[in-house]
Amino acid sequence: NAVMFAANGHFRRMLQGGDESRVLSIVEIGCAGSMAGGVMAFVNCPVELLKVKLQTQYAPAAGAVASLAEKQVSKPYKGVLDAGIRTFRQQGLRGLYRGMDITLLRDVPSYFTYFVTYEGGKRILAHLNHGGHVESLTTPELLLAGGIAGFGAWIPCYPQDVVKSRMQSNLSYSSTLECFRSLLKESQSGKGNWKVWFKGFGPTMARAFPANAATFFFYEMTMKFMKGE
Repeated sequence: NAVMFAANGHFRRMLQGGDESRVLSIVEIGCAGSMAGGVMAFVNCPVELLKVKLQTQYAPAAGAVASLAEKQVSKPYKGVLDAGIRTFRQQGLRGLYRGMDITLLRDVPSYFTYFVTYEGGKRILAHLNHGGHVESLTTPELLLAGGIAGFGAWIPCYPQDVVKSRMQSNLSYSSTLECFRSLLKESQSGKGNWKVWFKGFGPTMARAFPANAATFFFYEMTMKFMKGE
């Protein structure tokens, strides 16, 4: 989160052109968010890859027969560090960034809508209840805006996340395109199979509201503290 907010702040200042008093438009806020998303993809890809490896090391890979490389794992990973070291030794830096292309396709639009939803929500609430003064928003209003932003972040990118997770958990796929085609074929194989694109969507949404409400609230409180307000 620190990297995300730092990157977003940097790109917002860049779009302000040195005039920090200038209020960015919603589109500009989204553009700053997208650029921050590009930065976050480089952080998220290896971190999420290792998380997927740890979560799936005892389970067969989904959607395809496990590859020889997967079957030859001699012993379970001891933790994130062990998984990272072994992945790097076996596959190099490219192995740690497996699925980077789909991570970018997920994070760039996701962070656009994330910050647009949050800032847009704040402005709407301020207009309705405080004469347009965003600084007057109450704690419940900030929590509401943050929670809704969590929904905004996931809705445009959930299918991409499904592809990314499948790609990272199954070494038999040679490319993201092959993984996508496999999922597409699976989704068209029978009635209701389109749900493969939204596997786990409900729990993700249930977690998104409280997690992001808290994230943005503490961000706002930290910024006020740093400004001495």
